Amino acid sequence: MEKAINRQRILLDHLRPSSSSSDHAHGSALSVSSLSASACMAGDSAAYQRNSVFGDDVVIVAAHRTALCKSKRGSFKDTFADDLLAPVLKAVIERTNLNPSEVGDIVVGTVLAPGSQRASECRMAAFYAGFPETVPVRTVNRQCSSGLQAVADVAAAIKAGFYDIGIGAGLESMTVNPMAWDGDVNPKVKTFEQAQNCLLPMGVTSENVAHRFSVTRKEQDEAAVDSHRKAAAATAAGKFRDEIIPVSTKLVDPKTGDEKPITVAVDDGIRPNASVADLARLKPVFKKDGTTTAGNSSQVSDGAGAVLLMRRSVAMQKGLPILGVFRSFSAVGVDPAIMGVGPAVAIPAAVKAAGLELEDIDLFEINEAFASQFVYCRKKLGLDPEKINVNGGAMAIGHPLGATGARCVATLLHEMKRRGRDSRFGVVSMCIGTGMGAAAVFERGDCVDGLCNAKKIDNQNLLSKDVK
Repeated sequence: MEKAINRQRILLDHLRPSSSSSDHAHGSALSVSSLSASACMAGDSAAYQRNSVFGDDVVIVAAHRTALCKSKRGSFKDTFADDLLAPVLKAVIERTNLNPSEVGDIVVGTVLAPGSQRASECRMAAFYAGFPETVPVRTVNRQCSSGLQAVADVAAAIKAGFYDIGIGAGLESMTVNPMAWDGDVNPKVKTFEQAQNCLLPMGVTSENVAHRFSVTRKEQDEAAVDSHRKAAAATAAGKFRDEIIPVSTKLVDPKTGDEKPITVAVDDGIRPNASVADLARLKPVFKKDGTTTAGNSSQVSDGAGAVLLMRRSVAMQKGLPILGVFRSFSAVGVDPAIMGVGPAVAIPAAVKAAGLELEDIDLFEINEAFASQFVYCRKKLGLDPEKINVNGGAMAIGHPLGATGARCVATLLHEMKRRGRDSRFGVVSMCIGTGMGAAAVFERGDCVDGLCNAKKIDNQNLLSKDVK
């Protein structure tokens, strides 16, 4: 009898919101009354149901990025990769007054650099940012979704109870590490068509999407101009100020070697005067009679971003404002030859996992790897263009591969905060080289209801009924 009562007591204790995962390890006395979780409709979204205990939600309390700059020609061309990452790691700590020793892990999405070298650079960046030696660092590479994968990995670790606070970040210097294949290719690839397609230049996959799904050159150029127009307007209105961390660095004159100190706080690839007529003059890059040009493709860029996540109960205990709530993540595989369609498959999967419908999503940040795939995904999902990349996308702002996911999270959550009640749910998504897509769903932080239909129950009566 006593063992049965104790077992029920432990099970009930798991239903109670906790201040941190460490509370479970030390144990706590069960109060006379507790909360019983049941299906909870989330206010204005009838399709949405809360699936986790309120205090165990994973929330974002800070999300920042550097400006994104043109590789080899832009303001970060003479900046070391670790000097890009360190400022954003430092910012998420300083702007929340968090003790850096409380961070359980730093996960950095990064793509092009040699793995061991980049892992060392990320560890060095953490020291530059003021983290003690006790805080571990690791890297993750799922190509263009690496920054988002890092955020998802940290969220999953927090949900699993590995730690209560973590940082998901992204870093890429495409100046230092250009896209190139190192070493020989296995000759076996010739006998596997899909494996061969994993080696297709990304621009060729863009042409494949445009051809297979009849995305015209005009549609692509119009999408690119729209991206630049929105990004220029957002910059002029100061919309990126809250998310961008100024970076003090240097520019080196290639002729004289003279160094000039600069502070970089503005994306330098945006062209406010871009026009469809101008873009129409550009020649296709990957196919003689193709439609993919330098003007309707994402910009090769340098940059970094960082997202600070923690268990909701910890954020509340520390009195930190909640910028957003991590709701779901999905990574899917698609045909490598048309890898750009990834978001059209990943977005519905992530939205479904969050208990939502596409109509419930107020804002989308879909990476504009190429205009062809961006236009296709928008049309395939039937999305309202006014909800997508409202401040421009990668064709204007840039696409530093490993950093893009973290950049998109920062841009999305700060825009949702500005819009307030007009924006509750948002999605970040991108296509991925070799044929994949990834997407994550976020909820604006200040509108999350608790267990609104939870009922007070008498634990003693429940226990006595269960053991009879």
